[in-house]
Amino acid sequence: MLKATAINKSYGQLQILKGVDIEVNKGEIVTIVGASGAGKSTLLNILGTLDRPDSGQLFINDVELNKLSNKNLSSFRNREIGFIFQFHHLLAEFDAIENVCIPAYIAGTSRHEVEKRAAELLDLLGLSHRLHHKPSTLSGGEQQRVAVARALINNPALIFADEPSGNLDSQNARELHELFIKLRKDFNQTFVIVTHNEDLANLSDRKVMMVDGLIVQ
Repeated sequence: MLKATAINKSYGQLQILKGVDIEVNKGEIVTIVGASGAGKSTLLNILGTLDRPDSGQLFINDVELNKLSNKNLSSFRNREIGFIFQFHHLLAEFDAIENVCIPAYIAGTSRHEVEKRAAELLDLLGLSHRLHHKPSTLSGGEQQRVAVARALINNPALIFADEPSGNLDSQNARELHELFIKLRKDFNQTFVIVTHNEDLANLSDRKVMMVDGLIVQ
């Protein structure tokens, strides 16, 4: 589903990624681990098309993303990729279901279809009683589950997560990790996750270790 070859990225004189190769199969949960500064988040941002590499090739479902214009890349990202970050990045002025709907509105999906799908996702994630609550009234775990629903709303091919449980207590982190496993089981959802959490890394199908801008195992 995803194939990246010879990915290089520098910021000024500092080379962050040094010819990284990685492949991810449909339905896999792949975690990327390593010390701070190893290049994990930079790689995730490039795989998720939030940043472009200096050189190398990136394919998702046989589409060569480096050749797309910014406009077409944005459209591809909206349709095919979901994101979950350490901080939920929910919009404070919108309630839970509105936050979930936003990516689908951007994609041009009908309002009725979007709201039905969003309500179903929030119900699946145990939040049917919180549809119209603003983020400030939700717990940390609930906020992150809303962010998961938002990542799923467009039925993406891939979900990229950067330290998704890094801002949660141990109980909520464990519940989030179990949720990823459930989503993979129920929907064959594919995840690429950067994490320092050993429990989450050990639950994954494959753990990729990065050291100094390279994948070493």
